[in-house]
Amino acid sequence: MMFAVRQQVDLRAYNSLGITERAEHLVEIHSDRELVAALDMAAEHAWPVTVLGGGSNVVVTGSLPGVVIIMRSRGRRVLRRAPDALLIEGEAGENWHDLVNWTLDLGLCGLENLSLIPGTLGAAPVQNIGAYGVELQDVFHSLDALDRVTGEIRQFDRAACHFGYRESVFKQSPGRYVILRVRLILRRHAQVRVDYAPLDTAWEATGLHRPDPRVVASLVCHIRQSKLPDPAVLGNAGSFFKNPLVTRHQLNALKALYPDIPHYLQPDGRYKVAAGWLIDQAGWKGVRAGHVGVHARQALVLVNHGGARGEDILSLAKRISDDVHARFGLELEMEPQRLG
Repeated sequence: MMFAVRQQVDLRAYNSLGITERAEHLVEIHSDRELVAALDMAAEHAWPVTVLGGGSNVVVTGSLPGVVIIMRSRGRRVLRRAPDALLIEGEAGENWHDLVNWTLDLGLCGLENLSLIPGTLGAAPVQNIGAYGVELQDVFHSLDALDRVTGEIRQFDRAACHFGYRESVFKQSPGRYVILRVRLILRRHAQVRVDYAPLDTAWEATGLHRPDPRVVASLVCHIRQSKLPDPAVLGNAGSFFKNPLVTRHQLNALKALYPDIPHYLQPDGRYKVAAGWLIDQAGWKGVRAGHVGVHARQALVLVNHGGARGEDILSLAKRISDDVHARFGLELEMEPQRLG
């Protein structure tokens, strides 16, 4: 066996919410070969399989039977250089923020707005992660994934990923694909986006006029650290709800009642409404309910004050979403995936 198989493992250290549940078996893999061996082992024992990256976007609601596979593959490289761009590739287990810093060290731009997002590179396409007006799909080239149905390693280009707002084919087909490595195209010449609140305010305060990806990355980190709790200190899964998408007609109706409602035009003509604003207006920011609560500085973040179970988190989330729907007529959809 090229990896250790541990039994009855506490998953608290493997999910950023810090929820204590157990994995019947757990393995950490570092290569394609080890992954195939782990899946073969699971098939031999008829074990269900759960694959985790950084565990930053999941809510564990019970013990996980079978085997939990933790992706620990490492490696990043430049595949192709062009006068204006580089094609880079990283293994699924690479830490996302470390990858962002590596691209900045190479003098590249494109990921600066996505600085300090927790998790791994392999998990990034599943959610089509995004922040401050930029999404992964904006710089995505392709990825390799193991198809657990056919046993083949498939390459997905951007179209094949079916990216949407925090959506992808990988999220729509949970458990079928295991992402192995991801390729991104990043530019040499700065084309930074600073037009998304509150980043635009922070950028204006610098007095700079020339685009500077490192400055933008630093501003993003500062904004995130000022609003979002460190999971190592206070368990959380980052933004818990998606921003609702509405039509122009729906937006106009909302603005008639709430003139200051934050909204952002999307490429498809719809508008993204700030879920954090909705939750804040409903009075949930800073509310605590036993072991769980809503963060005092960011209403989008649900936190584990210690000892919370996954069902506690989901119960609070439902109370919030029901209240927002009753007040504003908008549905809040949770971002994290439920496991267990």
